[in-house]
Amino acid sequence: MTAESLQPDGGGYEARPPRRIALLDMLSVAAVVVDAEGRIVFWTPQAEELFGYTSEEALGTSAARLFIHPENLQAVARLFAEVLETGRSWAGAFPIRCKDGSTRLTEFRNMRLLDDVGDVYALGIAADHSLLQRVETDLALCERLINQSPIGLALLDSDLRYLLVNPALERIDGIPAEDHVGRRLRETMPFADIDTIESALRQVLTTGSPLLDQYHVGRTPADPDQEHAWSLSFYRLEDPGGRVLGAVTSVVDVTERHRAAAEADRARRRLALVAEASTRVGTTLEVEQTAHELADIATGALADVVAVDVLDSALACRRMRKPDNGPELFRSLALKAAYPSVALRAADRPGDLAAYDGDRLVTLCVHTGRPVLVRHVGDRDLPRIARDAQGTELLAQAGVHSYLAVPLIAHGEVLGALDLKRTRNPLPFDQDDVVLAGELASRAAVAIDNARWFQSVRNTALTLQRSLLPEHSQHHAGLELASRYQPAQATSEVGGDWYDVIALTDDRTALVVGDVMGNGIDAAATMGRLRTATCAYADLDLEPGAVLQHLDKITCDLEHYIVTCLYAVYDPRTRRCRIANAGHMPPALVRAGRSPALLDLPPAAPLGVGGVPFETTTVEFGPGDLLVLYTDGLVETRHHPIDDRLNVLLGYLDEPRRPLEETCDLLLYGLRHPDDHDDVALLVARAVQRRGTGRPADRRAG
Repeated sequence: MTAESLQPDGGGYEARPPRRIALLDMLSVAAVVVDAEGRIVFWTPQAEELFGYTSEEALGTSAARLFIHPENLQAVARLFAEVLETGRSWAGAFPIRCKDGSTRLTEFRNMRLLDDVGDVYALGIAADHSLLQRVETDLALCERLINQSPIGLALLDSDLRYLLVNPALERIDGIPAEDHVGRRLRETMPFADIDTIESALRQVLTTGSPLLDQYHVGRTPADPDQEHAWSLSFYRLEDPGGRVLGAVTSVVDVTERHRAAAEADRARRRLALVAEASTRVGTTLEVEQTAHELADIATGALADVVAVDVLDSALACRRMRKPDNGPELFRSLALKAAYPSVALRAADRPGDLAAYDGDRLVTLCVHTGRPVLVRHVGDRDLPRIARDAQGTELLAQAGVHSYLAVPLIAHGEVLGALDLKRTRNPLPFDQDDVVLAGELASRAAVAIDNARWFQSVRNTALTLQRSLLPEHSQHHAGLELASRYQPAQATSEVGGDWYDVIALTDDRTALVVGDVMGNGIDAAATMGRLRTATCAYADLDLEPGAVLQHLDKITCDLEHYIVTCLYAVYDPRTRRCRIANAGHMPPALVRAGRSPALLDLPPAAPLGVGGVPFETTTVEFGPGDLLVLYTDGLVETRHHPIDDRLNVLLGYLDEPRRPLEETCDLLLYGLRHPDDHDDVALLVARAVQRRGTGRPADRRAG
């Protein structure tokens, strides 16, 4: 039994049938020895398999008569004699006659042998020519495929050490073939998940199931500055007898595909970001809110640190001067970072004003109206980015390595700049980032432009509105007063709500609350005209209903305006209020010992309808009583029935002795919502005992 037939089995060996494991076995190489007389003296089993003759039939027989066709005897004899005489080997193909009568073209290698006594023999090594030719072709093809293939190939032993690598793999990983051999896989592969790869290879060696198209990304010594992607496949390699020789690894460079997929994914994310910005940026007509929305959308997705700075002249809606090289005054509106960073301390805080010289990059951005890109920030760039010298150190400490400033341009006017920095994101800003940042900045600039002009008009209207509201004395005969005016939120314009307190003869006081339906400067101006007219008619000592009648005529002459108004006159001598209503919300009356209630006044049309009479109602109003006049912005909402809101109003008036200022604040705080779209006028009056009179309270009606 040969050593090849002994196979390890656990702790010992057992006998198993021998198996073919070598190339010679595949070729069935036969050996034949012929003496000087041409007789066969050595015959291998492979010779029997190749030619069909048994050893009994072949040994001692003339090789020429057994194998050679008569027409070839002379040539064979000459070659045989030449080998024996000269000792030169001969190789070639020769037709041999087999036992079954067929002729087989056989590949021969002949050489001379000498024994220990000097006798001469001829050794012939033979194999089937067609089989040998096929094997040679296969080997040549394999060699060509391996050496010329663009796919990296490596043969590994069972310990995952390199046995062979092809030139393509040399080019891929930048390591010569000879430096691979004997080294482990993890010593040459640049992948972070090398443990996973080795585990997969061992599984392939164990099971024989190939593992295909495993995607991995990394950097190699051949190109350490660029990230590459490879598709790896693993196969188990066996000899024809089934013995495991090792594993084959194929490596296909798919970097272009990886980059194309990454770029496509990046483009999708950019489009998604632009689409998201269209819904998230500019949701209100507030400059600061829009700036914060822009910073929120750009942080993380585009930059690690984002700032939005607007020219102070643009916020003030002043005409921009022609750009020059001088300094610019910026107001910081938003500042945000994707994570806690000292870079935030290097920038202006929201609300701060800062003057930056012309050599600053953000100033250069607004002067030229073009993006300023610094792909790789150096020591000379930081002072042109940071707020001051301390900021320069903070930016360096934060690791700012790339910078981009994009102008905020709306309708051809530069409003400010979007300032972007990268710290943790290792990639520098590129032209794609410039395009994306420009798109975000363009959308935000239009929203900021709309918001700044709206705020300018709103501020003008609010200034006009407040200038027209009374600055009445808090001391009126028999009355304690408190009032509030709260404009609409920034998403809506200022309206025409107003209140007034007018001193009349005989210590009487007129209390007025009105609402011009509309908003903006026109509504505020109309409110001012009606307030002036109300004061004029009040001096005529007319009944409240008559005052509203005159105001109705004036309002009819004001095109497109409808006005609601409540006009009341309090007489401390009679302790009564005479009230007329023109389509306004009913006032609330609070008396000690009674539940708060809405006054039931006769219905009437608003001012401006024309031809509608207004009735006057008398209401008892004695010391301690509370009268609350308000406009509809205090109670009306888009989501609640008006009756429910009026009940809530009455619920806040459960304590008539509460200080009036506190009552005003309580009503505004409890009833108003941050997104309410109407302004509010509120007037609260409490009757007090007149000094120097001990007159008992009259019986009250209503």
